[in-house]
Amino acid sequence: MAKYLGFYLLLVMLRLAMAFAGILNETCYDDDDTTGSPLRVDEYQDSCPAAEAIVFSGVEKAVFGDPRMAASLLRLHFHDCFVNGCDASVLLDDVGSFVGEKTAAPNLNSLRGFEVIDAIKSDLESVCPETVSCADILAIAARDSVVLSGGPGWDVQKGRRDSLEASKSAANNNIPGPNSGVPTLVAMFQNVGLTLTDMVALSGSHTMGKARCSTFSARLNGPEINVEFMESLQQLCSESSTNTTVAELDLVTPATFDNQYYVNLLSSEGLLASDQALVSGDEQTRKIVESYAVDTMIFFEDFKKSMLKMGRLNPLIGKNGEIRRNCRAVN
Repeated sequence: MAKYLGFYLLLVMLRLAMAFAGILNETCYDDDDTTGSPLRVDEYQDSCPAAEAIVFSGVEKAVFGDPRMAASLLRLHFHDCFVNGCDASVLLDDVGSFVGEKTAAPNLNSLRGFEVIDAIKSDLESVCPETVSCADILAIAARDSVVLSGGPGWDVQKGRRDSLEASKSAANNNIPGPNSGVPTLVAMFQNVGLTLTDMVALSGSHTMGKARCSTFSARLNGPEINVEFMESLQQLCSESSTNTTVAELDLVTPATFDNQYYVNLLSSEGLLASDQALVSGDEQTRKIVESYAVDTMIFFEDFKKSMLKMGRLNPLIGKNGEIRRNCRAVN
């Protein structure tokens, strides 16, 4: 416990220094926050002051061992929030007659990082039993993954509780697919309360991570693709089973959170059809892509705001839900 408390004190000192320098992120309290969300930045200040330090330590260890894990943990939070809100339902295992979301089409053999969340939860339970929710762990881990990959930081709002149920059907229907066009993407984001700008900004998370050949096979035959890029992908995917071979979502800086994803789109080097559609399928989204490609800070600011908005989607609060002892199962 001592190592976490020491880390926590260091974290507090760094935040104070940032505040005095005038650069502490303020998006938790900006004019865009009109949701009346009960989530708070200081939720665990008294009940588990080392919570964020413990999460950061677990994410740092995982990302150091496997840089791709940063993208995987970020994706876990996204897939959780898009299915009935940010309630850690994505973490529940199928047990007996209980059906979780892990076997839904967008998640099966695709989502990773469950064991990282398990390890973090175990550490938290040893220090602050039944205090920090799995939903909050996902939100904090997503932020830490971005920071550890060179991206922006923000103060995570906390206080979510964990769901008692899951919805495989909602997971199948609510999570945007890799071949979605702009109208479909916009509709799916609007269905959960997010805007077109949120959609383009959050798509920037594809500046990290990998995708299986089967998810972008249709892209190889599309008209909007760089020929040299297409040939390299065709060679990669022809070498072995398309069910297991993966390609970098961003070939230039695959493990760095930056704006290279948008630069790639303007060069017709978006890996997924849903990515390239942001440039070729709609003038509004193209203009946003162009602004992000030119100015990293514009992208970072919009991304932070959109992550905070997504993190506030339908949280369970008060006596709703529970604080799971094991993220894979209800208590």
